[in-house]
Amino acid sequence: MRVVPVSFESLVEDLADRLASRESDTRIRVAVDGPDAADPARLADALADPLRVRGRPVVRVATSDFLRPASLRLEFGRTNPDSFYNGWFDEAGLTRELLVPAAPEGSGRVLTRLWDAGRDRSARQPYQELPAGAIVLVSGPLLLGSGLPFDFTVHLELSAAALERRTGEEQRWTLPAFHRYADEVAPETFADVVVRVDDPRRPAIVLER
Repeated sequence: MRVVPVSFESLVEDLADRLASRESDTRIRVAVDGPDAADPARLADALADPLRVRGRPVVRVATSDFLRPASLRLEFGRTNPDSFYNGWFDEAGLTRELLVPAAPEGSGRVLTRLWDAGRDRSARQPYQELPAGAIVLVSGPLLLGSGLPFDFTVHLELSAAALERRTGEEQRWTLPAFHRYADEVAPETFADVVVRVDDPRRPAIVLER
């Protein structure tokens, strides 16, 4: 494996340059994929302002706002890793309400929140119109390999040891799902950008394996 260590700030600027340099009048759907231990939301949040400075409108979305209802999500218990892997997130809803209309040829009329998991009901958020050239940043786990239509993908990679070490006790039940994701999907083999984050203070861009 050949990697280039970078600061977090340099990583953000590099990704912002890559995204902003794409067609300025075309919407871009971006996945920032990784387990909670890799904190994909932090990177997606950090990209928003640099992209706006570069003239690109930004919409932030978290997959935690696209969960399935508790009756489906928790059918086999609250700590079932197979349910987390296969049935936790409403991929159909994310595709229908956000990713398809946010496509370059889509309607541009999107929902950025579908489900309020705390209240276990629809978020009842109104639709919004995406401006031309908008970049939609979606962060969350298990985003790659299931056919979700993204235009650019970033995978935050952790070694098995780092994943074990950095996963909190309340989330350790999800570890088998992430091991399965690594084995069955191997997102690091096809993501547009792979960032090794075993030490969050010292990320490294993977250039080749």
